[in-house]
Amino acid sequence: MTAASAPARPHTRASLAAQFHHLGVRPGGVVLVHAALRRLGFVCGGPETVVLALRDVLGPDGTLVVPTHTPENSDPAGWCNPPVPADWWPVIRAELPGFDPALSPSRFMGALAEQVRTWPGALRSDHPQVSFAAVGPAAGRIVADHSRADMLGEGSPLARLYDLGADVLLLGVDHGSNTSLHLAEYRRPGAPRTRLGAAVRTGDGGREWVWWDDVDLDESDFGQLGRDLEATGAVRVGPVGAGEGRLVRQRAAVGFAVEWLARNRRTEEA
Repeated sequence: MTAASAPARPHTRASLAAQFHHLGVRPGGVVLVHAALRRLGFVCGGPETVVLALRDVLGPDGTLVVPTHTPENSDPAGWCNPPVPADWWPVIRAELPGFDPALSPSRFMGALAEQVRTWPGALRSDHPQVSFAAVGPAAGRIVADHSRADMLGEGSPLARLYDLGADVLLLGVDHGSNTSLHLAEYRRPGAPRTRLGAAVRTGDGGREWVWWDDVDLDESDFGQLGRDLEATGAVRVGPVGAGEGRLVRQRAAVGFAVEWLARNRRTEEA
């Protein structure tokens, strides 16, 4: 950033809080945040400031939630970025550390997710691939009993957020990163399914490799789905820092997505 292109002043806790409030973040509410903070420009204090600003607006009765997924804890046979040799697969399945909600860092979720995951009092769900972390009075209800199979469906934190009437806040990202749209995939009859694997902890402190069947998740068309959702007026779009934020009621997004997917995707029966 050059001096000529720099904003008049850095983005701060107070300025971000004002933007979050204007965008529609609700005091006492529950908000699931997906973020690429680099697109917000220079924030004085970085991800810590963003969390503080969100909590200022949410207040003591509000709850902040982030995805803390660990996609590398998965069957190496499906790895493609990069792939690994087939003779490595049994070694990885035997030696990959079991997921530990207290220790396992999230991957590819961004700095904000890690900031919330390690925040004092944060709670995290115990799913080896698609965990969520939350801070606030509703955190325990949101992250409890996260089903291994049905991992983003009715047994997941996404469904608990739906029950609570949560909002989804996208910071510097579009609906391609809107995890809540996967809940709509689970609500479709005949959704394609696949076999998944991961390393988990055992009760004696060890680890084991487990398999389960689940919905074959596909976010490849979420960008278009999101654009069509925004065309309905359900999404509030506004400035956050030097970037853009999007806020939508999760129930509205999921309801729209269920109907959109029914029109635009085939099922196994079809």
